[in-house]
Amino acid sequence: MNNLVSLEPKQFPAYVDAIESAGGTVAPLTGEVRALVWTDYSDPDGLTRAIQENPQLEWVQLPFAGVDAFEEILQLPVRFTSAKRSYSEPVAEHALMLCMALGRAIPERIRAKSWGKKFAVSLFDAEVLIVGGGGIAQQLVDLLVPYRSKVTIIRKRPDQDFSGNSNVVIHGFNRLDELLPKAQFVVLACALTDETRFLFDSRRFSLLNPDAYLVNVARGEVVDQEALVEALEVGKLAGAATDVTYPEPLPEGHPMWRQENLIITPHTADTKPMVTRLFATRLRENVSAWLSGDPLVGQVDPTLGY
Repeated sequence: MNNLVSLEPKQFPAYVDAIESAGGTVAPLTGEVRALVWTDYSDPDGLTRAIQENPQLEWVQLPFAGVDAFEEILQLPVRFTSAKRSYSEPVAEHALMLCMALGRAIPERIRAKSWGKKFAVSLFDAEVLIVGGGGIAQQLVDLLVPYRSKVTIIRKRPDQDFSGNSNVVIHGFNRLDELLPKAQFVVLACALTDETRFLFDSRRFSLLNPDAYLVNVARGEVVDQEALVEALEVGKLAGAATDVTYPEPLPEGHPMWRQENLIITPHTADTKPMVTRLFATRLRENVSAWLSGDPLVGQVDPTLGY
């Protein structure tokens, strides 16, 4: 049957409902099944075996926006789709919240036992640099519209359409070093690839304005954490916030926990209930498209790695 879809390795009721509401039938992974929904980001080896043992598979839906854990698998002769742009809203919301918390010195004020000095940095008319040009960046740009923020996007393909917002300027990665000193807020929202791994190291931290803030909602390894700690300790930037680390969970006693001007959230920009609801929506879209022969949403480009 052409509408058979395998849901591996675990079946979630919301995902079963989404597949069936789109006209598919959830079935065990047998030789008749050509579409596979993979639900475990932490088991790329299991997915490799599933594909190798089922050469009839034509399409695999991956569970998250980032596909760095599946980098080697992407070269297999199967069409892959990810959940990119599915979780953009909550992650962009989280990034905005972290920017505002840093600008209003919330970490300091939470611990304060005295009145303290008056201090605030506003997002209104601020220079905001976003590294990454996917769904999170687009959503964050939309959220920043009321603030009149002057947004610069650094992305892999700067010539492609991104936003109709006149306050947005788009450049390639070759302009990053030049633009860093001008930014008040730097938000990392890029995929983890060979090009972006440890993109922010000691050298790049030295390019930042000492009054700037860094927010990471991408992947932990986009930032060299040792360099981040050093930059915070010597005042190369005013503060930072990250929802992602390496490893995760970040161990107790790690130097990052001791930085008073660093906010660490435990990868909660999107929570399990959010992810379940939003991924179910993506499944409905893509199963329906698969069955009707329409283009799939979130196709992965193996050469780009996302």
